[in-house]
Amino acid sequence: MPYAPEYLHLVITGVRFQAYLYGRNSDNEFAGIVGARDSVDDQLATGRTLCARHEWPIIREFKDSDLSASRHAKKARDDFEDLIAAITADAAPDGVRRIVVAYEASRYYRDLDAYLRLRKACMAANVLLCYNGQVYDLSRRDDRKVTAQHAIDAEDEADVIQERNDRTAALQAEAGKPHGRLPFGYAREYAVVGGRSRCIRQYEHPTQGKYVVKALKHIDGGGSARSLLRWLRSDPGAARPDGSEWSPRTVRVMLLNRAYLGERLHHGTYRRATWEPLKGLETPAGQAMFNRVTAILTDPERRTARGTEVAHLLTYLGLCGQCGDDAMLTHQKRAGGRSLLGCEVAGDTTICEDVADAVVEEALIRWFCDKPVARAALLPNAEDVEGKVVAAQRLIAGLEGQLAEARALAEDFDEETGRPRLSATSLASMEAKLEPKLVQQRQLLKVTTGVSPLLLRMLEAKDPQEVWNGGPDSPGLSLEQKREIIRSVVTVRLDPAPVRGLNRVDVSRVRLAFAGEPGFRVRLPRARGTVRAAAPRSGAAAGTG
Repeated sequence: MPYAPEYLHLVITGVRFQAYLYGRNSDNEFAGIVGARDSVDDQLATGRTLCARHEWPIIREFKDSDLSASRHAKKARDDFEDLIAAITADAAPDGVRRIVVAYEASRYYRDLDAYLRLRKACMAANVLLCYNGQVYDLSRRDDRKVTAQHAIDAEDEADVIQERNDRTAALQAEAGKPHGRLPFGYAREYAVVGGRSRCIRQYEHPTQGKYVVKALKHIDGGGSARSLLRWLRSDPGAARPDGSEWSPRTVRVMLLNRAYLGERLHHGTYRRATWEPLKGLETPAGQAMFNRVTAILTDPERRTARGTEVAHLLTYLGLCGQCGDDAMLTHQKRAGGRSLLGCEVAGDTTICEDVADAVVEEALIRWFCDKPVARAALLPNAEDVEGKVVAAQRLIAGLEGQLAEARALAEDFDEETGRPRLSATSLASMEAKLEPKLVQQRQLLKVTTGVSPLLLRMLEAKDPQEVWNGGPDSPGLSLEQKREIIRSVVTVRLDPAPVRGLNRVDVSRVRLAFAGEPGFRVRLPRARGTVRAAAPRSGAAAGTG
């Protein structure tokens, strides 16, 4: 049986006691419950009072905040690991017996494996265990049995909590209610319902929502994730609510989060949510923009990370006409400081970089000036794209309305007969028919990406050259934007010079294939850093022009 702390010195005589203090709570056990169990600070304060009353000096405190101790935990408890290490490694001085003090058993563990590890460490170091105001000596069979039963009870309670949370999450998902971490761009209103603080409304944040839409437009307009990250970090209005700094991962998560379209994710399936899309994303055009950004960020052949900033117009966009489309052109420096564009695989063909840039830019602007040709290539079914988006949205709304009406009838009972107005069998039959149609229409929206505003800007401009290079009242495109346009509308290939060592500039070596023409590549064949193409057979011609 355990010892009461006030009698411990009478049972274990001739020693002084020192204490380790441990506190832990989980953000999903009692979060938001009025009158819930003590916080970690309160737990430690209670432990300090206990130790002071019985004159147990505290040699170290350990604290795990918002961390689960159950087998369902996704994060490690660093301080719990440090506690076991301290028990194992720090031998007590002669005449000293140490005690680990916590608020209750479930603060230590909600998993039998954790209990066994702590018990083993305490038994090996002759350390006592204290919780619920009782002291346990794990060298005694009775105390091991009692603490083991407490550990079983704590683990079972954790499973009950997990099941309760799973049921709550499923019900909230079915109703399209918000759950989990608040997305940047939204705010929530809470109210106490049944003694528990619950979110009753999620709505667009008055300032953050604009940053989300602006970030999507930045990527859709040809900007890079790197420059977007710099802007978010530099603008105080875009600061994250938790105070952490924007990172490439958090930016990507934000840009791909379909919650901004008013959709709720649960177990891999999206459904209509109770909150509204962000302003600017509620229209078919806004949804198409979001889908374009998703397509850009999830394209496996798109190079999304670079070691340095973009510095060259055609590097890793142009292809070698000798080695084939698996060999890309890269910036190269030669003696005398000349900047060349050449094959990265075999180096069998090069050209002055300025010459190649000028040829490509001039031809591209000329192509955009030919409006009928450019429109036919970029917008072959422009009206159909918008029409498909509108039709899909209308059908989704109708199908969701049918399902909601059917489920409401299944939950409503006839007062005279006591039977539901729609049987469970009929409801299941309707769901089986309508759910696949919903999935199909949502997939249609996802793949309908349209044309980026950057290309439309060049296409609709009276003078594409002014858009490209800038004019008296407007700046030109950034290098990143120019590269994005080149990537989308023209494939550049560089042929070798007919005679090795030829110094005469031969611009005909730069072959261009625009969208809709034979030889145009929709996407790059590979990204930088992947396996290089095999080198061509020996004797291939080379040249510089």
